[in-house]
Amino acid sequence: MVARTDSVQRIPGYCAMCVSRCGSIAVVEDGRFVALEPDPSHPTGKALCAKGRAAPELVYHPDRLLYPLKRTRPKGDPNPGWERISWDEALDLIAERLRAIAQEYGPESVVFSAASPSTSALDDSLVWIQRLMRAFGSPNLCMAMELCGWGRFLATQYTFGAPVPGAYLPDLEHAGCILFWGYNPNVARLTHAVATTAALKRGARLIVVDPRRAGPANKADIWLRVRPGTDAALALGIAHVMIERGWYDRDFIRDWTNGPLLARTDNGRLLTQRDLDAQGSADRYVAWSEAMGRPVIYDPATGAYGADGEQPEPALTGAFTLETVQGGVECRPVFDLMAGHCRRYPPERVEEICGVAPDQLEATARMLWESRPVAYYAWSGVEMQTGSTQIARAIAQLYTLTGSLDAPGGNVLFAAPPSADVVGGALLAPAQRAHALGVAERPLGPSRWQYVTTDEVYRAILERRPYPVRGLVGFGSNLLVARADGRRGREALSALDFYVHADLFMNPTAELADIVLPVTTAFESEALKIGFEVSAEAQSLAQLRSRVVEPRGEAHSDTEIVFDLACRLGLGAHFWDGDIEAAYRYRLQPSGVSLEALRERPGGVRATVQTRYRKFAERQDGIPRGFSTPTRKIELYSQTMAQHGYPPLPEYEEPLVSPASRPDLAERFPLILTCAKHALYCESQHRGLPSLRRLAPDPEVELHPSAADARGIGPGDWVYIETPGGSVRARAKLNDTLEPDVVCGQHGWWQASTAIGAPGYDPFSPDGANFNLIIGNEAIDPVSGSVPHRAYLCQIRRAD
Repeated sequence: MVARTDSVQRIPGYCAMCVSRCGSIAVVEDGRFVALEPDPSHPTGKALCAKGRAAPELVYHPDRLLYPLKRTRPKGDPNPGWERISWDEALDLIAERLRAIAQEYGPESVVFSAASPSTSALDDSLVWIQRLMRAFGSPNLCMAMELCGWGRFLATQYTFGAPVPGAYLPDLEHAGCILFWGYNPNVARLTHAVATTAALKRGARLIVVDPRRAGPANKADIWLRVRPGTDAALALGIAHVMIERGWYDRDFIRDWTNGPLLARTDNGRLLTQRDLDAQGSADRYVAWSEAMGRPVIYDPATGAYGADGEQPEPALTGAFTLETVQGGVECRPVFDLMAGHCRRYPPERVEEICGVAPDQLEATARMLWESRPVAYYAWSGVEMQTGSTQIARAIAQLYTLTGSLDAPGGNVLFAAPPSADVVGGALLAPAQRAHALGVAERPLGPSRWQYVTTDEVYRAILERRPYPVRGLVGFGSNLLVARADGRRGREALSALDFYVHADLFMNPTAELADIVLPVTTAFESEALKIGFEVSAEAQSLAQLRSRVVEPRGEAHSDTEIVFDLACRLGLGAHFWDGDIEAAYRYRLQPSGVSLEALRERPGGVRATVQTRYRKFAERQDGIPRGFSTPTRKIELYSQTMAQHGYPPLPEYEEPLVSPASRPDLAERFPLILTCAKHALYCESQHRGLPSLRRLAPDPEVELHPSAADARGIGPGDWVYIETPGGSVRARAKLNDTLEPDVVCGQHGWWQASTAIGAPGYDPFSPDGANFNLIIGNEAIDPVSGSVPHRAYLCQIRRAD
C-alpha cells in the first residue's frame, strides 16, 4: 500500500527509464515528486542508479513539451513556426493525413518508429504501438533492432529457435560461471550488476569479453581484451580448445543438437532420406549409427533416430560414404564439420586476429568447462558490428558446448504469469508482412519480424525503393542522433509528406515533424508490467505502476496516444474502443490476477508459477518438445542459412572497416574506433538534467596514453574524432586499459543543460559532438543490416 503522512506519500513502483526496471519508492511531498529511492523489497530494487535518482528533474524540467504543436512553416525554414493546437485538432489531422497516405500509396508507406525499450520508458507502450502498426496495415517498425537486440533476440533463433540470451536469461543466482560478452551491466542493467556481485561473493567465476576494462571486468577472473569486431574468431577459438580437450557435454551435443546429422561434403547440404531413396522424405535426415554400423533416419516429427526400440547411438565424428540415388557420397556429422571448422582458429591465430593470448584462451575454455553451469549474456557490443550475425551464432555455438541451456544456473526461460498476446500479429496479413522494407535484400534479417533499419527507411523515402515511404509516426526515437548517417536522415525526414512525433522534449529529429505531441514521463502515467526478467522470483511478479503525480501541461502517455489515435483511425474495435483498463484486463485474464488486486497492492502481486528446467526434454504423447528449429534440435549447422547463401556454420568475418580489410583507409585513419554507453545517460537522453550533467559535462573520447602522447594530446584537451564519414569533437580521456590503437567514443550528445550553463551541440556540424554523424551505412552486416558503431576506423587530432 501507499505509505502516507499528512504531507508525504511513499509510492511503490519501479523506475522505467531503462531495461533494468529497478523497484523503487517515489517520495511525494505536498503533491510534488521530490525523490526516487530503491525499494529493497522489490526483486529488482536492491539499488538505483543516478538516472533513476534524477527522475524528479526529468519530470519538472523547464524544457518539457507540454502541448501539441503544429508546424506552420516549410521544413527548410529555420523557424518552424510552431503553433499550439488542441489534442482534438492534432489527432484529427494525424488520422486524416495517415488515412490519405494509406489510401493513395498503401499502409506500408507509413513507417512507425520507436525508441528502444532497453534504454527508455517505451516498454510501457511498445506492445500497443506494435498493435497499432499492424492494425493500420504497416509492416515497418524502425526500432534499432539491428543495433540493439538482433544478436540476443533474433540471430540466435537460427541456432536455438528461441531468443537466447534475450529471453533465456542468465540464472545468475545459481550460475557456476558467468560469461558477459560485450555487456557491462553496471551501465545497461543494474539488477544484473547487483546479482553478479552476489554471485561472486558465493564463489561464482566471471569471464568478461570487452575491449575496455570497465564495470564487472574489474572483478573478473578472466578479462579478454578483444579487438573490436573480431569476437567471432575468439568464440571459435575458445570452442576449438574445448573440443580438442574434450571439454564439452557430449551427451547434450548428441541428444539435443543436430551435431549427429550427416552433411554431404559435395554440396554442403544435410543428407536426407530422399537422397537415399527417391520415395523417401526430404524432411527426414540421416545420421550414422555407431552401434549398428549403418545409417539411421532422424525424424524431426518424433525427435527420434531409427525405428522404435532401436538404440542407434548416432556418431558425432567420422567420414562415411553412403550410396545415394546419385551414387556414392562422402558425408560427415555436423559436429565433425564444426570441430574441423573451429580447428582453423588455433590459439596462435586467435592471438593474431583478436589480440588475446593463448594462455588466456586455454584458461577461458577450462573455466567454462570446469565451473559449469554457465550463464551468459551478450549486449549491443557485439550487435553493432558488420559481422553481428556470425558473432551471435559463434557465441551461441560455444555456449552449446557447455550443455547449460535451460538448466539451473544456465540461461533459463523463467516462468512468468500467463498473459494474453496483444501485439496484434494476426492483424497483419502474411502478404502485407512480405512488404517489409529490406526483406527482399535480407530475407533472414530483422525485416522478417517487421523490424526495419534507418538505411532502408531513408532509401524508401529518398529513392522510393522498393516503394515510396510517405509518412512516419514516431514515438521517442531520436533517429538523427541515435542512428548512423544523420545528414542523409535529415534529408529523408525533410522529404516526408507527413511526420508526427511524440516525445518528452523537442530534439533534432522532432524538429522535422509536422505535428509534435507532448508525452508524459513514466512517473506521470500508469503502466502494466507482467514479469521482471532478471530471475525466477522477479519474473513471477505482475505490477501496475501507479501514477506518482499528475501530468504536466497537456502531456499524454504513449499508450493514451496510441489508443486515442486508433479510435480516430477507425481501429477502435481492435483497441477496446479506447478503454485502456479493458485492454489491461484482457491482457491479465489468463494470469488470474485482477486489475483490482494490482491497484490494492502497488508493489505488485506474485503469481503462483514454477520455473521448469530443460523444457526441451519434456515429453508429450511420448515425443520430446525439442526446439523450434527445422530439425527440432539446436542447430550448430543451419541449413536455413545455407539455403539463403550464408555460411551454415558460424564464420569469422573481418570487420568491413578495419586496418586489415581497408588498408587504404587505415593509412589516414590508423585507429580502431569503438563506443560505449555512458553510465549517466540513455542514448540521446538526460544530458539536460543538471545533477547528471555536472558529473559528466562534456562528450569524451578515451584513448591510450601512448596514442595521446604521439599526437600531443593531454587529458581534457578538445580533440577531433575523424572518420571517412566526417569529424566531431570531444574531450580526451586517457585510459591505459585500451589497446594503444583502440579509441572509445560516446554517442547521444546534443542537448544543453541551461540551468548549469552546459552547452548543446549542433548535431550536423563537425564542431558538434554527434558521434553517429561520422558512422556510415555503407558497410553493414549482410544478414541484419547492423552498422559498425563498435568497430570503425578513425584518427584523433588535437583541436587547436
